[in-house]
Amino acid sequence: MKPRQRPLEEPYRSRAVPPGTVRYWSWLFSARECREPLLGIYALLAEWRALMDPGTEAKVAQLKLAWWQDEIGRLSAGSPVHPISRYLAALPRAGVADFAPLARAVDAALMQVAGAPLERGEELKTHSSALRGGPLLVAARLAGSLAAEAEEASLGCVSALAAGEYLAGAIADYRRAARFGRVAFPVDELLTARIEDADLSAADPPPHLQSYLGGLRRRAAQLFADAADATDALPRAERAQLRHLLVLAALGANHLNSRRAPADADFRLHDLYLAWSTARRAALQT
Repeated sequence: MKPRQRPLEEPYRSRAVPPGTVRYWSWLFSARECREPLLGIYALLAEWRALMDPGTEAKVAQLKLAWWQDEIGRLSAGSPVHPISRYLAALPRAGVADFAPLARAVDAALMQVAGAPLERGEELKTHSSALRGGPLLVAARLAGSLAAEAEEASLGCVSALAAGEYLAGAIADYRRAARFGRVAFPVDELLTARIEDADLSAADPPPHLQSYLGGLRRRAAQLFADAADATDALPRAERAQLRHLLVLAALGANHLNSRRAPADADFRLHDLYLAWSTARRAALQT
């Protein structure tokens, strides 16, 4: 018998969508049918993000992520034990959902926790799609079936969005990651730009690192634009259903030049207006 749907428990709910964050605004202005699936997926990502934080002891993080690998298997089999997984399993479309992308996300998180850097820049999209894009697709599919055109557009959108978010996070946090012995950027790009470990941990980035970071910001901005274009091209009904992706792209691009990490929980009035106007345009534009 299908479990009865219950609200997501605290503290998982507040960690999933901390007020004032990009995730919060994208959830708040999402389509009604997307809100519960999105909340559950954001809750999972929040748990895994905490384990991937450079300040988390690596062995502890690896043990917990290994447990999550087993838990995603239980979720796929319909017998989860974690409150977040049980919440997802109780959603109306959980019985026909493919949760395999969540398993791939945990695998990508384990690779990052192990400190294995991306060797080549071309690997970034694959890694970020597994880490961030796949879970967003699961949320979209849990919300309802999409037309073939919308399914294709959502794939392109989340791939670009995931890569943009990865780059934005790496730009904001690369120095802290380096001080914990992690490399946030692809190794081949660092070698080409002649960037050393000491450059990454320096309080003031040297000119060649500043130039590299500027190129990454431009690349991330283009990825966010590509994500928005992929969704904006859809018919109104599908675009309205996926408007949370447009909000993520708009706010991600807006935060690229911020000195603070995109996950900051500080309230920003401009974020509220930008999220609202983006979602409204997606819902109303013909």
